[in-house]
Amino acid sequence: MRLCWKVWAAAALVLVAGATPAASRAASSASCTTQAELLAPDRSALAAAGGRLSQAVMEQDYSALQAALLPAEAAEWDGIREAVEQGAPLVKGGQLRLRNVYLLDASSLAAPADAQFFCSNRSGSITVTINMRALPPGRYAVVLGDAAGAPLGGQMGLILAWDSTGAAPAWKLAGVSVRQGTFDGHDGVWYWERARELAKEGLPWSAWYCYEAARYLLVPVDFLSSPNLEKLGAEQGLIKSSPQDAFPYSLADGERNWKIDAVRLDASLRQADLGVIYESTGVTDPAAVRTEAVAVLSALLKAQPGLRENFHGLWAYAVKDGKRTPVIELPMGQIP
Repeated sequence: MRLCWKVWAAAALVLVAGATPAASRAASSASCTTQAELLAPDRSALAAAGGRLSQAVMEQDYSALQAALLPAEAAEWDGIREAVEQGAPLVKGGQLRLRNVYLLDASSLAAPADAQFFCSNRSGSITVTINMRALPPGRYAVVLGDAAGAPLGGQMGLILAWDSTGAAPAWKLAGVSVRQGTFDGHDGVWYWERARELAKEGLPWSAWYCYEAARYLLVPVDFLSSPNLEKLGAEQGLIKSSPQDAFPYSLADGERNWKIDAVRLDASLRQADLGVIYESTGVTDPAAVRTEAVAVLSALLKAQPGLRENFHGLWAYAVKDGKRTPVIELPMGQIP
């Protein structure tokens, strides 16, 4: 069973691509219960476990987290510790507030499989979808929490798994994600509204990446979809001349031509940066590598000037012979 560090990435791929055939087959064997519909004992147990572990994440209490780790995830402890450690600045100064709890029942699965959970309220008017890849049979929970009042608006997502193998059956930790909820004081709703404004102003690239920023800031995990996120995606998909189908993107700057493979939101520095992945000419001298990177970033901003006003900076990632190397990050004001 491998639920933690690798599942966040794998589940994100499921969400982007839609349910895989395996997920569709597994859906009939998986069920979800929302927090409001949980039986009182389950609600209390999950709130207690989720709250305790979320607080341990905020306090960097590694002993408590490791003691609560699902035995099958012991080999993943280093990844979980790293996620918690890197998330410390995001939750600093905040007070824990649990947002949502979802109980996932995959106990009827015959073997590990992709599973899609539909989490609906009593009336069925709102459905949250959770996608898990290669999920072993069992009972799980997803707990979302916020570090309310934290300057960076930290938010947390935990995966819990029911462990009945020990002397005292209990909910154990199987995965952790910590993500900021704001860029420069602006939350996901602000970026969503800004994306709409930019789309109306005829700045499709800026609008597209503002939608990406909004999605990133609204939830701490990538394997969950909601009506709001689906609405956001539908709006984003209506943008004409967006970067969605632009790559590889060719740019000419004087006598030089550059090929950009992708541009993606990059929150490595806790800022609303964009990562620019381009084909390098193969220069190796450090000064030449930097010169090339700056030239690529400058050419992109000349072709898409709206990006300069709406994002903090650009990362340059050079690709040569299939190898990607981060070169430099520059604030917009330092890019000619």
